[in-house]
Amino acid sequence: MIATVTILTSCVKLLLIPAYYSTDFEVHRNWLAVTHSLPIKKWYFDETSPWTLDYPPLFAWFEYLLSHVAPFFDKNMLDLHRLNYTSDNTVLFQRLSVIITDLIYSLGVYLCCSALKKSWKKDVVLPILLLANCGLIMVDHIHFQYNGMLYGILLISIAYMLQGKHILSAFWFTVLLNLKHIYIYMAPAYFVYLLRHYCLRGPLTLKTVTSKNTFKNLALLGSVVVSVFIATYLPFWDHLPQIVSRLFPFKRGLSHAYWAPNVWALYNTADKIALLAAKILNFNIGKSTTATMTGGLVQEYEHSILPSIHPIITILLTVIFTLPAMVKLFNLNRQPSNFLRCLVICALSSFLFGWHVHEKAILMAIIPLTILSIMETVDGKTFLFLSTVGHYSLFPLLFPPYLLLIKVLLLLLYTVYAFHSLYKMYPLAICRFSLPLLNPAESIYLLGLAAVFLYENVVHPALGLQNKFPFLPLMLTSAYCSLGVIYAWATYYVYFLKSDGVPTRLKNDKGNKTD
Repeated sequence: MIATVTILTSCVKLLLIPAYYSTDFEVHRNWLAVTHSLPIKKWYFDETSPWTLDYPPLFAWFEYLLSHVAPFFDKNMLDLHRLNYTSDNTVLFQRLSVIITDLIYSLGVYLCCSALKKSWKKDVVLPILLLANCGLIMVDHIHFQYNGMLYGILLISIAYMLQGKHILSAFWFTVLLNLKHIYIYMAPAYFVYLLRHYCLRGPLTLKTVTSKNTFKNLALLGSVVVSVFIATYLPFWDHLPQIVSRLFPFKRGLSHAYWAPNVWALYNTADKIALLAAKILNFNIGKSTTATMTGGLVQEYEHSILPSIHPIITILLTVIFTLPAMVKLFNLNRQPSNFLRCLVICALSSFLFGWHVHEKAILMAIIPLTILSIMETVDGKTFLFLSTVGHYSLFPLLFPPYLLLIKVLLLLLYTVYAFHSLYKMYPLAICRFSLPLLNPAESIYLLGLAAVFLYENVVHPALGLQNKFPFLPLMLTSAYCSLGVIYAWATYYVYFLKSDGVPTRLKNDKGNKTD
C-alpha cells in the first residue's frame, strides 16, 4: 500500500513541476550557489542575495551535496551573482530534488506503520492520510520547500519512539534539529519523555534518581545529542555567533507576510479594526499608521493602535502554555501515544504564540496528529477539524488564479477521504445533523470556510474592493482560521490534561478480563 500511494502521489507531483513557485525557489537556488561557490567560512556571511542562508549547517551541507548534481541540469544556477535566475532545467532540477528526497518521508511513513499493531487502520488508512497530505503537496510541490524530507526524519524519530528505541529516536530528532531549527519547539516533549521513561525508569524514588543505570542512560543520551551538534557545528566553530544571528533574526516582524492563523493574526486584525475606527472618528493616533507585515526580510514591525509585541513576550507565552503539558507528560505512563499528544500540543502552542510564525508550521501539529487519528476517537475528531482548517489556511500561499481549482481539489479529495475513513473507523461517534465525529457547532464552523472562500474569490472582487481594501480577504481568512486552530488547541489540551494515559483498548481488555 505504501509503495502504491508513493507512486501515485509522485505522479501528481510530476504534473505540478511547471506550476507556480514562490520566492522560496530562489532562496534555495541561491543557497545552492552559496555553498557551491564559497568556502564554508563565508557561507553564513554572504549577502549577495537578500535571501541569505539562515538554516542550520546540516541543511547547508544538504544544499552543498545537491549543488554537485545541479551542473548536470544547468550550471548557471550555481552562479552566485545571477539573482532570481530561472530556466526550464533549473526548475526541473529543483522540483525533482524535492520529489526524490520525499522518499525519506515515505520511509518514515513505512517505519511508523510498521511500529503499530497490525490492522486495516494502520495498513490502509494511515499510509494514505500521511502520504497524500494535501498540505505537504501544496507547500513543497507548488509553493516549493523541502518539508517532506524533514517530516520524514521526524516520522523516523517517532517510529523509533513507538518501538521503545529511545536512543535512535533521540539521534534522528537531533539530526532534524540540525537541519531546521524550528523543530526546537518539539524538543520539550522529547526531553521530558526521554528523561522520565529512558533515564528515570520505574517508580520515581530517590533510589531511582541516584542509581547507576540512571546516570548511565543520561550519559549515553547526552553523548548522542551532543555528538550530533559537535559534528554539525565544529567546522563553523570560529563564527558561531554569526550563525546564531542568522538562525534567530528577531528583527523580523511579529507575523509573516501571509498571517499564520494564530493569536497574533487576531491581534493584528484587532489593530486594523482599531485603526479604521480611529480614522473614521478622526482621532489623533500619535504614531505611524502604516503597520507592515514582512515577507521574510529583516525589518521592524510596529502596530498602529495596539501595543507592539516584542519577541520576549512571544517566548514567555510559548513557555507558559507549554509547561502544563510537560508536567502532565512527566507524570503519565510510558505509552508512546502520550508522547505524541504532547508533541502535538507543543507544536500548536508554539504555532499560536511564537514569533514570526510561518503558516506552513501548522503541519508540525497535523502530521503527528495523523498517526494519533487512528488510535482514539478524540484524536480522530481533532485531526479532522484541525487538518481541514489548517490546510485551508495554506490557500493564500497559492494566490495565482490558475491554481484555484488545483488547491480546492487537493483539499476536497483529502478531506473527503479523511472524513469517510474515520467515519468507518469510529461509527459510534457520529452525531445527527453534523459532519462525522464532529458536533453541530464544529460542523457549522467548518462549513463556514466555504463562505470565507466565496467572499475572497467572488464577493470581494465583485464589490470592487481590491484597491481600497486589498488586505481584507487575507485578514478574513487568517482571523477565521485562527479561531478554529485556537479551538482545536484548547479542546485537545484539556483532553490531554484530563487523560489518564491509558488507551481505551487496554481499558476494554482489562474490563473483559475482569468480567
